[in-house]
Amino acid sequence: QVQLVESGGGLVQAGDSLRLSCAASGRTFSNYAMGWFRQAPGKERECVASINWSGSSTVYADSVKGRFTISRDNAKNTVYLQMHSLKPEDTAVYYCAASSGIASPRTASGYYNYWGQGTQVTVSS
Repeated sequence: QVQLVESGGGLVQAGDSLRLSCAASGRTFSNYAMGWFRQAPGKERECVASINWSGSSTVYADSVKGRFTISRDNAKNTVYLQMHSLKPEDTAVYYCAASSGIASPRTASGYYNYWGQGTQVTVSS
C-alpha cells in the first residue's frame, strides 16, 4: 500500500505560480512512477504530468507544456508540480497518483494503482 497526501493548492490569480506537493508513505517510493492528474467540474480526469521512478523521464499534457514542471525527491518521498502562468482553465482538483507497473511515465489513469485525495486549485481571472 502507498498513501499519498497532496498539499499546496489554493486560490490564485491568472498569471500566478503555485507549487503542489505530494507526500508518499508506505512502500518504497522510488519504485513508483508518479503522475499528477486534474479534474474540473463536468470534465473527465486528465493527466497533466508524469515522471518515471528516477526522475529522468517526464511527459506533459499539451495544455501545460512550458508552464508546469513535475519533479520528485526520492529521499523525501515527495513529488512536486510547479505551475507557472496559471490560467482560469487550470482550475480543478489536482490529484497525485502512483504506479508500480510502469517503467516510463504514462498519462493513462489505468496505469496508476494509488491515488491521493486531491487538492483544489482555483485560478481567478
